[in-house]
Amino acid sequence: MRQRNSSVPLGRVGVGEDVAKTAVFLASSESDYLTGLAINVAGGLVMS
Repeated sequence: MRQRNSSVPLGRVGVGEDVAKTAVFLASSESDYLTGLAINVAGGLVMS
């Protein structure tokens, strides 16, 4: 597990709460100017 954590730039493997926080943000008025996004909730592991 340490090796896996060290491969993620943020230093830890993602959990369901990380995805949930993103979903809550996208459902809020704070994201009202965002359109057509593909969001990788991957701690920096996936870069596009």
